[in-house]
Amino acid sequence: MEILPLETVYYLPGAGGQLATGLGQALGARGFNVTGRETRGEFRSLGFEDQLQVIREDLQKHFWHDQARVICNSYGSYLFLHAQSLMPPFPGRVLMLSPIVGEFTSDETRTTFSPPRPTRLKELAEAGQFPTPAKSQIHVGSEDWQSIPANVKAFGALTGIPVTVVPDGGHNLPKAYVGELLDQWLKS
Repeated sequence: MEILPLETVYYLPGAGGQLATGLGQALGARGFNVTGRETRGEFRSLGFEDQLQVIREDLQKHFWHDQARVICNSYGSYLFLHAQSLMPPFPGRVLMLSPIVGEFTSDETRTTFSPPRPTRLKELAEAGQFPTPAKSQIHVGSEDWQSIPANVKAFGALTGIPVTVVPDGGHNLPKAYVGELLDQWLKS
């Protein structure tokens, strides 16, 4: 096992996301090294189970300690949560922004999204069998039609993960809010 330096953050962006843009860029600007998995290209071409195995191996080989930091956004959170369901509770800190926790439909945008194993997280949580990381938190916008705050709050209540609902926030949380959150979370 090769533990990476403490100033390295493991990042899982949303669908099609990159490590060096958006949130990854904000982490770099704060002096952190960013590693993880871009949810596009070669990684995206893997089957769902193989993606989970890659994430699990990354975490267990390089980030399995109580000072480790993991940040997940949108579909990246879905991948993390499913990988987490296959291992003991992650010992480090986990920050999830606008997490996808199952399927969703929006009449307004005429969009439906059903990820692989859409009910698995809910089933594990309801059965009290989800291995919750002790130092995790979720932030979701009150107007997020993809993460659906009610579903995220229900998942948080079942697993014990604290959920903050950001007033007037959409799926892309306000930059000022995320910047302030990162500054606080990275220091603690």
